[in-house]
Amino acid sequence: MKGRLIFLLLFVLLFIVQAQDVEGFQQYSNSIMLELLHRHASQHNDWPKTQQQRLKDLVHHDFIRHNIISHKWRQGLQPRARARKQAWEETPTTETASNFSAAIEMSLGSGRDFGIGQYITSFKVGTPSQKFRVIVDTGSDLTWINCRYRCARGDNCARKGRIKRRRVFHAHQSSSFNPVPCFSQMCKVELMNLFSLTTCPIPLAPCAYDYRYVDGSAAMGVFAKETVTVGLTNGRMTRLHNVLIGCSESFQGPTLQNVDGVMGLANSKYSFATKAAEKLGGKFSYCLVDHLSHINASNYLIFGTNHNQITLLGNTRYTRLELNDITQFYAVNVMGISIGGRMLDIPSQVWDTMKGGGTILDSGTSLTFLTDPAYQPVMAAIKMSVSKYQKVKLDGVPMDYCFNSTGFDETLVPKLIIHFADGARFEPHWKSYVIAAADGVKCLGFLPARFPGTSVIGNIMQQNYLWEFDLEGKKLGFAPSDCSTS
Repeated sequence: MKGRLIFLLLFVLLFIVQAQDVEGFQQYSNSIMLELLHRHASQHNDWPKTQQQRLKDLVHHDFIRHNIISHKWRQGLQPRARARKQAWEETPTTETASNFSAAIEMSLGSGRDFGIGQYITSFKVGTPSQKFRVIVDTGSDLTWINCRYRCARGDNCARKGRIKRRRVFHAHQSSSFNPVPCFSQMCKVELMNLFSLTTCPIPLAPCAYDYRYVDGSAAMGVFAKETVTVGLTNGRMTRLHNVLIGCSESFQGPTLQNVDGVMGLANSKYSFATKAAEKLGGKFSYCLVDHLSHINASNYLIFGTNHNQITLLGNTRYTRLELNDITQFYAVNVMGISIGGRMLDIPSQVWDTMKGGGTILDSGTSLTFLTDPAYQPVMAAIKMSVSKYQKVKLDGVPMDYCFNSTGFDETLVPKLIIHFADGARFEPHWKSYVIAAADGVKCLGFLPARFPGTSVIGNIMQQNYLWEFDLEGKKLGFAPSDCSTS
């Protein structure tokens, strides 16, 4: 009997040691890592879609999203972005922050099996923790989950663990759930950009929001500070305290139907990226598996230094990350595009934010948008290479050029290179811009945007590359990879 008690005590102690707080990162040479899944990769056959149906949906989603990205640009929100940049620079960091070799590691994979076009990860929220599956979105400030906040003792909230396949967070069951008061400066001023509402019936009522996404979706609920439990690369778990979380009691939009919420990774003060990376050198990275992968093919979303968890197929290149050019988004300074070794004739103002242009990377947009002065020459050059194949029109898919790919010879596709102003070059795989659209049909994976406006490098163009966002160093690192975890 004594032996069993001793064994039980040792087991409990081992469990406690593994659940270290974030303040203890210095003692580990590891990372916080989230596994990444593609939102459109089909383990769940409850949402079966053909590739053509899926492409139709993601093109519709992308056009709505890009319209609102462009609207933000036209509204002249650059001063707000500069304020965010200044807030980041003025945030005090610990003396050893840049020396951390620890990192957070989260599973990350395609959302194909869930009928959507973004990438998906899982994380745990609350005390005790509850696990949720969320979209990873570099264009969103707010991290939120499906939630029930108002649960009186007589309600049967505890019995309702899911809403149409989605998990629900029961705020009243979490001892660490701390609502943001509606009378607070944080609610009235700091959270305005996250669509906080002015409604405040009594001073201690929770700060409410009506959060609008760039694709037209919306989530409504209350803000709170919560504890998030995440994994480290050495297999241990750790906790992040006082993370701003949205407790969403209702939402709308097809993008949000098959997931439990959204993880906001935007360039802003209260995004999960800023919170998770603030004690880890100000870095986060991801490697996106092929967008047609199933859910069991995944990689990682990492906060902190990436310790070679991913096999690279080439050298890492770096370009400047323009954190103050286009509000909340991650902008890069493009100089031009070459196809087949020939630099295309694209006006320089297309890439210049001061002259009506600019380019961002966005994990929430699937296809790549080019404003018209760049779109037309890029499409013309690639069309020429596949002109021997019969052109096809796909019903409901508003893409300019699709073709019958029976007997397709991939060697005909010219190499496309995006050239950055500081000399770095991004060379995507041909499958990232000549994409499978249906059985025996491929399409050129670009969508047009009006100029003035913003060009967007979408997640399909980013696939099979490791991307590291260095927020402190203001640089973007990228290297080719198959994004396998073997």
